[in-house]
Amino acid sequence: MYPWHLSMEGDTLVQEMVAAVREVLGSEVLQGTGELGGGLISEGEVFLTDVGKVFIKWNRKEKALDMYKGETAGLQQLGASGVVRVPEPLAAVELPGGGAALVLEYLPMKDLRHHSLNLARQLARLHLQNPLATTHPGGSRVRHGDARSTFVPHFGFHSPTPCGYILQDNTWCDDWQTFFSRKLQQQIAMIETEYGDREVLELWSRLQTQMPRFFAGVEVLPSLLHGDLWMGNSAETQQGPVLFDPGVFYGHHEYDSAVSALVPPGFGESFWAEYHAAVPKAPGWATRQKLYRLFHKFNQWNHFGRQYRTGCVKLMKELCG
Repeated sequence: MYPWHLSMEGDTLVQEMVAAVREVLGSEVLQGTGELGGGLISEGEVFLTDVGKVFIKWNRKEKALDMYKGETAGLQQLGASGVVRVPEPLAAVELPGGGAALVLEYLPMKDLRHHSLNLARQLARLHLQNPLATTHPGGSRVRHGDARSTFVPHFGFHSPTPCGYILQDNTWCDDWQTFFSRKLQQQIAMIETEYGDREVLELWSRLQTQMPRFFAGVEVLPSLLHGDLWMGNSAETQQGPVLFDPGVFYGHHEYDSAVSALVPPGFGESFWAEYHAAVPKAPGWATRQKLYRLFHKFNQWNHFGRQYRTGCVKLMKELCG
């Protein structure tokens, strides 16, 4: 995550960000190290403070503060599971010139290599944790707390969470098909506004009527999901695997395996064999993977442009039959 070593001290925007974050942290020192870790959505760098290193990422978009607040809520929930390691969120800071910054615990991360199978086992435990808690009396729409002991009977999350920079509508819902259709509808509405693509709208109208057949004979219970699980959002320390940049919500566990295939090289066959040893594939798994990839393909289109249209339309036609 930190492969580059460049100076950013001359960047006025970074200087503004440093001043704002230093005030919130109450740190006399906030000095860039030159270890950069930005991605497609945010810029990022490791900084020195009075008490050690932190990782700070920032984004100048209008909704950046809401994006980082949602990411904070997701990281807190994943951390509360006690299953997977995530960097602890320390502060989401509004920037005076527009945008926001997110301050995270610094972890000395490297590419995921030695702890890949460990992550597969942890992911399986994470996905099974809530369904196995169905015997817990009652059930509640969980907020940040001990995710290990509270059964969540609904799909969604108590906060919008980002997938990329787009905030997802996580309003609680009792039915997975309804919830997932709403996620797709949000993406397609953005396509309609930006491009007015009639073919996509016609295909979506057909696909909506066929949604029940993808889940015939399958019971879907809510699982706590990372929500944007691909190799670029995973890493490891000497102690074990780490996940970051989530788009957390409670949903169908199969959803978490869909996006990695879109971004080679993916986690690999041994990773998924280890995972499915604990969480076997249900009938219709392969077709539902296509359905869940459709969300991510639309999300790519909405982030990066019309060059992703062909893949979206092709996949919609396959799903419509």
